Amino acid sequence: MGIISWIILGLIAGAAAKILLPGRDPGGLIGTTLIGVAGAFIGGWASAEFLDRPITKDFYDGATWVAAIGGSLILLVAYRLLFGHSRSR
Repeated sequence: MGIISWIILGLIAGAAAKILLPGRDPGGLIGTTLIGVAGAFIGGWASAEFLDRPITKDFYDGATWVAAIGGSLILLVAYRLLFGHSRSR
């Protein structure tokens, strides 16, 4: 997959992570979107590095989507823990 495909996958993965983990985010829509893109890259890298799952050239590979959404969820939780102040609002 090319860089544009990873960005599109990240945008969709960020939206899926936001649906799976609703609530107030400190960065709003733009922050969540950027977290989704970064999560897609990190999830794909972690999948290839630690699970010996090569990154395929196919955009519709289920394991790639799961890794991207998982990476987005992890980054979204970490972002909320580090920068979120939703309890005080």
